[in-house]
Amino acid sequence: MRSDRLLSLLLLLQAHGRLPAPELARRLEVSVRTVLRDVEALSAAGIPVYTERGRHGGIALLPGFRTDVTGMTADEARALFVMLTGSTHASLGLGAAVGSALRKIMAALPAPHREAADLVARRIIVDPVRWRTAAAPAAGLSTLQEAVFTDRRLRLRYRSGDAPAPTDRIVDPYGLVEKAGVWYLVADRDGHPRLYRADRVVAAELLDQPVRRRTTTLADEWSRLRARVEDFPGGLTVRVLVKAASLARFTLLHRAELVSPPPSANDSPSPHLDGDRPVSSSPQLDGAGSVSPSPHADAPQADGAGSVSPSPQADAPQADGAGPVSPSPHADAPQADGAGPVSPSPHADGDGPASSSPHADGAEPAASHADSERPVLLELRFATVTAARTLLAFGTDVRVLSPASVLADLAAVSAATAAHYASPAEPGNG
Repeated sequence: MRSDRLLSLLLLLQAHGRLPAPELARRLEVSVRTVLRDVEALSAAGIPVYTERGRHGGIALLPGFRTDVTGMTADEARALFVMLTGSTHASLGLGAAVGSALRKIMAALPAPHREAADLVARRIIVDPVRWRTAAAPAAGLSTLQEAVFTDRRLRLRYRSGDAPAPTDRIVDPYGLVEKAGVWYLVADRDGHPRLYRADRVVAAELLDQPVRRRTTTLADEWSRLRARVEDFPGGLTVRVLVKAASLARFTLLHRAELVSPPPSANDSPSPHLDGDRPVSSSPQLDGAGSVSPSPHADAPQADGAGSVSPSPQADAPQADGAGPVSPSPHADAPQADGAGPVSPSPHADGDGPASSSPHADGAEPAASHADSERPVLLELRFATVTAARTLLAFGTDVRVLSPASVLADLAAVSAATAAHYASPAEPGNG
C-alpha cells in the first residue's frame, strides 16, 4: 500500500538523514520515479522534505524535524515480540536490556495490539541452538564486539581447525554473526574476506588503527562466505556402514553431510539367519579408529549401489517389494497374512492352541536382533578431513570404509585418546 511506503520513506529519512534517490528506491523496492512522486506527496502533506542535486546530494528532512509514529499494524507488533531464547542477547551483554526494551515497546503500542503482541511472546520461542549441543563459549566476544562497534582493527591469536598451534593475524572486522549457537567474526585479512569462529579465538587485542575494509556490507560478505562453505567445491566423500539401530540418530545429526537420503526399511534386505541364531554383525574397533565387522561373521556385504546385499547361503526370509515377508521354504515359522493375525504353526501339538510365535519360550526373536545389527551403507560429504571426526561419537555403530585420509586421521585421534586415558596420573594432580 502507498501509505505504508510513505511511512517507510519517512522513517528511512529520519533514521539515516540524507539518502540518494536510487538508494531509497532499492530499499523500498520501487523505481526512482516512484520515490520522487512519494517525496512530492510527503511535501504536500506538510512534511519538510527537500532534495539536493550534485554528487553528494539526495533527499532529506529539515534538521530537527521528528515525528512520533504510532501507526503500527497488528502484524508488525507481533513480529517485534517473537522471542529468541536469552542466549543470543546474553552473549552480547544485552540480556536485561532486551527485556526492558520490549516492556517499553509494549507500553507504547496501540491498545488494540497489546494483547496480540503479548500472546505471541508467550506462545512462540525461537531457539537457534541445535539439539544435543550447547552454545559454543566465546570468552573474547566482548573484545570482538567492541572492535565491531568502534571500527578498529584487531590482532587475533587464533586456533585454526587443522593447525597444530594458534597463530597471530591482524584483521579488519565487518561484524559478528551467530549461526546455530556459534558466533563468527566476519573480517578482511590482507584484503580478502575471512570467517573466524569466536570460540577459537585464544586472545584478541584492539589496535589504535581504523579498519581498512573494502566498501561492502556485513550482509553481503556473510552471504558470500556462507555460500562458499555450503557449496564447497572440494571436500571428501566418506563411505560408512551404520547399524540400523543408530540410523535415525545418525541421519539426524549428519543430515547436512548426506550425499543422498538413507534407504528406507523396505529398501534394505532382510538379515541373514543361521537356524534360530542371527549371524553376528557386531563390529570390532580396529586400530585405525574405524569400526570393522568380525572376520568370522556372515555379515551382509555392501554392494556398489549403496544397499546391503544378503549372503547367498542365508535361509532368511527376503523382503518382497513393499509387501509382507515371504517365509523360507525350510522355516517352520508362521507367515504374516497381509494385515491380519499371524497364522499358527501347523506343527504345534498338545492340547493348547498352537503358538503364533516361533519363540514361545520367551527368547527374543532372532530377526529383531539382526535388524538392529544390520548395517546400512551411506555416503557423506565433509569439507575437511578433521570435520569427519564427529563420526567417532557413534563408536562401534559406525564403520568408516573410505577414504584412507579419514581412516588415518581417525586412527590418530583414537590412539591419542586411548593414550591419554591410559597414562597414569601425575603426582600431585589428584
